[in-house]
Amino acid sequence: MRILLSNDDGILAKGLQVLEHAVSPLGDIHVVAPDREQSATSHSLTLHHPLRPVRLGEKRWQVDGTPTDCVMLACEALLDQRPDFVLSGINHGPNMGEDVLYSGTVAAAMEGLALGIPAVALSFAGSVLRADAILDTQVSQIRALVDHLMRLSTFPPNTLLNVNLPAVPGEEIKGIRLTRLGRRVFSDSITKMKDPWGREILWIGGGSVEWSGPEDSDFRAVHDGYISVTPLHLDLTHRDILNAATDWWQAP
Repeated sequence: MRILLSNDDGILAKGLQVLEHAVSPLGDIHVVAPDREQSATSHSLTLHHPLRPVRLGEKRWQVDGTPTDCVMLACEALLDQRPDFVLSGINHGPNMGEDVLYSGTVAAAMEGLALGIPAVALSFAGSVLRADAILDTQVSQIRALVDHLMRLSTFPPNTLLNVNLPAVPGEEIKGIRLTRLGRRVFSDSITKMKDPWGREILWIGGGSVEWSGPEDSDFRAVHDGYISVTPLHLDLTHRDILNAATDWWQAP
């Protein structure tokens, strides 16, 4: 089993190290990851300058581009054979609800899916400091989950699996739940400040976030101490609205 690892926190990230440690016994591991932090880059590609992959080892590359760049280059140029699975993460922070629209972690897995490769995105649903302290305790649970997913008799077609790990030590994880996306609302996420020359600037980030969702949502699962597994796909079509077009659509 050939497994490609990538992420959006960069080649040196703790989460990537933990994921590599967890899945190394499961197959032939190759790592292609950004050379720096690439959070919230979503599914962007680098089109306006060339990319320069740097080989760090026999099966390890860093790329001066986005997570999507990394998976594309790995599958189309850097590896002598395509991987059987793409694993992205472990992200330092949750990727639940609307986060999946911005997440570079999810985008790397989504690029694997777009290339026809089964893919899983993994995130730690807690703070960066909590991730550094707790992720090492979750290695056996991560390994067992990934092993189970790769051994499914039929991996869901045209689907990536978005995994969120609860912010508790591994021995306190209660189990695994299949979930749907919850909702999140940011407050005061834009900070006004001045640059060194006194000019006003706006910085996106910070503030507070409120999560919500029904019992079967990703938010509720990790809040209750479970690993959340949410199936996602590329087709954003709102099928219920499409099927109900006679209620709202009038042809021009």
